[in-house]
Amino acid sequence: MKIEKNLLTELAKALKAERKRQKLSREETASVCDVSSSFIRDAEANPENCSLGKMVRLITGLGLSLDLVGLSEPTEKVQPHKFNNRKPTKRPDFGVSEDQIIKQSRTR
Repeated sequence: MKIEKNLLTELAKALKAERKRQKLSREETASVCDVSSSFIRDAEANPENCSLGKMVRLITGLGLSLDLVGLSEPTEKVQPHKFNNRKPTKRPDFGVSEDQIIKQSRTR
């Protein structure tokens, strides 16, 4: 399976747009997705250098899913994994209660 660079660039733009739509900083996103904030930066700028496992954690952590098209059917019937495809609310809670969230004040 070969994934073209232009598709990775589109994926990177979509991930960044979704993170910003949810008003999440790189640090907040990294914490929720169990990756480093430098990985978020790399995923948004150079996704071709990122591991697939971490990319999947980022995608699912943002409440998104990834579909692979064109793979041949396996000889043994395997049920596809269903990710939680609910639409994120104003800001996803990722199973964290409001009292567990550390609020950061942003002054400019």
